[in-house]
Amino acid sequence: MPENGRRPMMAANWKMNKTVTEAERYIAALLPRAADSGGVDVAVFTPFTCLSEAARMAEDSEVLVGAQNFYFEDSGAFTGEVSAPLLLDIGVGAVIVGHSERREVFGESDETVAKKAKRAVEAKLLPVVCVGETKEERDSGGMWDKISGQTKAVMDELGGDVSGDSVVFAYEPIWAIGTGDTASPEDAQEAIGQIRGLLRETRDDSFADSVRILYGGSVKPENIAEIVAKEDVDGGLVGGASLEVESFEKLIAAADGQKDG
Repeated sequence: MPENGRRPMMAANWKMNKTVTEAERYIAALLPRAADSGGVDVAVFTPFTCLSEAARMAEDSEVLVGAQNFYFEDSGAFTGEVSAPLLLDIGVGAVIVGHSERREVFGESDETVAKKAKRAVEAKLLPVVCVGETKEERDSGGMWDKISGQTKAVMDELGGDVSGDSVVFAYEPIWAIGTGDTASPEDAQEAIGQIRGLLRETRDDSFADSVRILYGGSVKPENIAEIVAKEDVDGGLVGGASLEVESFEKLIAAADGQKDG
C-alpha cells in the first residue's frame, strides 16, 4: 500500500472490441496474473455482450468486471439503455461514467454524467468518472475551466454523504486518447493534483485524500511507470494497450512496482 493509503487501480477499457469467445480467453489468462498483483486493483470494462460471462469467470477473483456505460433510471421506456439493477443482476461491480467518447460523440452533458455517478454510488457500483479537456481548450487556456466544471457537477450531485472510496475519478486529456500523444508525467500530476485540490475545497481533506484519481490517454507499458510514480496519480484507465492481455499485465506490474510500499 502506498504511503498515501490509496490502493492503485489499473483498469482496461476495451471499448467496442472483443467477442464473448475472445473475452473468455482474455479473462482466463488474466486471472492468475491479477491474483499476484497484491498491491493493485485490477478492473476490466467490457462491451455489454461480454459482461455476463466475464463477471461469471471473475467471480470470487481479484478482477473487478465493469460496464462502459449505463443509464441513471432503473427501468422504463429507454430503448437501448442498461440500468444499475440489470448490471448488478449479472455480477457487474463497476461502471465508467462520462468517458470523453460518451460526452463528445454521444452528447452526454455534465448534468447527465453527474446523475449517472450518483446513481452508481447509490447502487454500490463503483463509478470511474472521466474528466478531461480538448486540445483547443488546453491551447486556449480553458483547460481548468472545463475540468473543474465537470468535476464540480459530479460533486454537487453526489452531496455530502459519499465516502471517498466509493468513487474513482479519471483524468483523460481528450487530445491524448488514441492519438499516441501522452501527457507528460508532470502534466498528469499537475492536472490530477488540481482535481484533488478541488475535491478538498468542495468536501474535505479526508475525502480528497481517499479518492483515487487515474490517468488515461495513450497509456502503454513504456510510459506508465513514470506516470503512476507521481504522488497524486493512482493508476491508469487504459484503452488500446489493454486489448492484449500481455500488454495489460505489463501495465499492472509497472503500477504494482511503482506503488509498492
